[in-house]
Amino acid sequence: MQNKDFICYEYKTVSAKPKDQTKVADMYEAFGWEITDASLNATGTVTLSLKRDRKQKHKQELTKLERQAESTFEVIEKLNSSKTRGAQIFSMIFGVIATLVFGGGLSITLATPQSTVPLVIGIILGVIGIALCGVNYILYKKIADKKTKQLLPIIDDNEEKLANLLEKGNDLLKAEII
Repeated sequence: MQNKDFICYEYKTVSAKPKDQTKVADMYEAFGWEITDASLNATGTVTLSLKRDRKQKHKQELTKLERQAESTFEVIEKLNSSKTRGAQIFSMIFGVIATLVFGGGLSITLATPQSTVPLVIGIILGVIGIALCGVNYILYKKIADKKTKQLLPIIDDNEEKLANLLEKGNDLLKAEII
């Protein structure tokens, strides 16, 4: 009969966006987790199934670093999404206003087709509405670029912090092997 060493594992599942799957996988592997399965959900997220040895050395330190890394990763994700959030909200509101101006011009034109003055006013309002719709994208880009320039140094600092946490976790894993 062959002697086998029994290893007891702890298991964990993590959801991530498909674009962040490799980042999340690298993050958890730095803390001793091994990916056993990855599946795409109906919601558009990827579920990663992970396992690691329950009797791993430095487990408390690894868990503490893992929590810090998860928190830092969430901060980075929120900062990345906030780069365009304000610009999107402004753009939607401005677009609705531009559409209302265009629609008002169209309504005035159609309400009194025999009169010349309302026809001219309606056409002018329609042209203004179309122009505002065209300007909307330019304004969106300027607002998003300004916010991105403000947030990039903060995002870079947090990514550096995350990289340091992953290096510390990986160093603890290597200290276990040596």
